Amino acid sequence: MSVIINLLPWREVRRERRTRHIQLLLVSMLILGIGLGFGVARYYQSAFEAQEARNQYILQQTEQLDKDISDVRRYEEQVAQINEQLALFQSLQHERVQTVQLFNAVAQSMVPGIVYQHLERSGETISVTARAGTDRQVSEQLRRIALAPALGVPALSEVENAAGEEAAGRQFRFVVEQRGNAVSTENSAEGQADDV
Repeated sequence: MSVIINLLPWREVRRERRTRHIQLLLVSMLILGIGLGFGVARYYQSAFEAQEARNQYILQQTEQLDKDISDVRRYEEQVAQINEQLALFQSLQHERVQTVQLFNAVAQSMVPGIVYQHLERSGETISVTARAGTDRQVSEQLRRIALAPALGVPALSEVENAAGEEAAGRQFRFVVEQRGNAVSTENSAEGQADDV
């Protein structure tokens, strides 16, 4: 007796099950691939956005630094201008003190009968044109100038008879150097006298 078994329906069922299983696996892989692709894309998108934010921050800080650098340069220019003005004020103050010192020295060294006609200062050099009644007055004036602490030793350049009807006596010219440190020594001496 022979039994005939028909395996075709069983194979058809198995084939359909495998096909569904493969289709399900393909759909799962497709969904997993899409999800994974979306996840990777999202990761790169967030990394890109984070890098963009860092780049934007760097640009903002660079602009702020450029502004700060321009402010510093402007401040340096202002400091240079202020230093120039300060140097100018100090030189003017020094010249003012020297001028006062010069006139004080000239006034203290005046000999009766001497008339100063022209006094000119160029730096530390003072040139003087004056009129005196006698040669003795000329020499006395030069001696007093030499003794003045603010002035150096005068160099007589010319002595001649005074010209004109009103001018009687001698006209003379001399050059003398003004000492710049006399002011500070006089001021320190006054300060020491005040301390005693």
